Amino acid sequence: MDKLRSLEIFIATCDGGSFSAAAKLCGSDPSTVSKAIGRLEAQLGFTLFQRSTRQLRITAAGERYADTVRSMLQSLASCEEALQQSNNSPTGTLRISSAVCYGHLYLRPLLQSFCQQFPDIRLELEINDLHVDLIDNDIDLALRTGYVKDSRLVARRLSPMDFLVCASPRYLEAHGTPRCREDFHAHPWIGFRIKETRQLQPILLPDETGEYLPYELQRRYITDDGEAMAHMCMDGLGIAQLPHFLAKEGLESGALVSLYPYYRLPEPGSGVFAIYPKRDYLPARTRVLIDFLTAALADKGENANRTWAEAWVPVSAGGQPVAGAIQANTSCAMAEGHAGDC
Repeated sequence: MDKLRSLEIFIATCDGGSFSAAAKLCGSDPSTVSKAIGRLEAQLGFTLFQRSTRQLRITAAGERYADTVRSMLQSLASCEEALQQSNNSPTGTLRISSAVCYGHLYLRPLLQSFCQQFPDIRLELEINDLHVDLIDNDIDLALRTGYVKDSRLVARRLSPMDFLVCASPRYLEAHGTPRCREDFHAHPWIGFRIKETRQLQPILLPDETGEYLPYELQRRYITDDGEAMAHMCMDGLGIAQLPHFLAKEGLESGALVSLYPYYRLPEPGSGVFAIYPKRDYLPARTRVLIDFLTAALADKGENANRTWAEAWVPVSAGGQPVAGAIQANTSCAMAEGHAGDC
């Protein structure tokens, strides 16, 4: 029997005045109560109760000990009640870590509305692309793209990760719209270098069957900043394959157009995730942020299984929107005279 249970039985015995009364209070039996008090006295090295056949009388040491135990149990109960209330109410400090681009483009614009809705939450926001240890760094929630493999964490997918091949209208006006994959060799590409691995993010284009595969193209420009890549593309430096959250603003404003229908990473473990430490009781402040983000993404046409990119219509070689912009065939000869046909 643990020490806390023994102390609870001790106080019940003080209140009840007998082992049988304590047993009723504790939902036990007199023999178990008597043995618990005996073990507690043996641990303490002094007598708590004077026993006789007719009565049970607490000793002076027992009275003094009871005062301390009552105070301790009351403090413990108050602490538990406060923590439960805190866990069930959206209050306290919420520490968030977000990938840079997603944090700037998707999360930051929502924070004012979130803070107005939950004024008792204090936010601490870290923006970086490093995969920090959430538990060691006391992070409540992280927003990350890619794969999640840490068994200590729960990963809730907010959306898939869709990619679009984009260019600016003025770039296409000056250099022409590619009609097939081979045409891309004649165009400058803007590449993205992953900071942690220093590797270039692969470019994936459809083959003649429509399956997206890595395609070797020369990147004339390279950056490790996603927003910089998107703006370099808007500025007309070249063509880029952008994740949907980076392409959204440029496509909606007309600063970018897409040349292919969206490409989605096929692995079920890929996407945009809300990640938090595994625990039995998720604090309310974390739970309401996840719910808030889920609702906000729904307003953008996104959920765990889709993004707005599914409905986005790319442009044809003639500059007009069509259902399938560029011929997937590897041979340009097959595309001649059919610019923009699917």
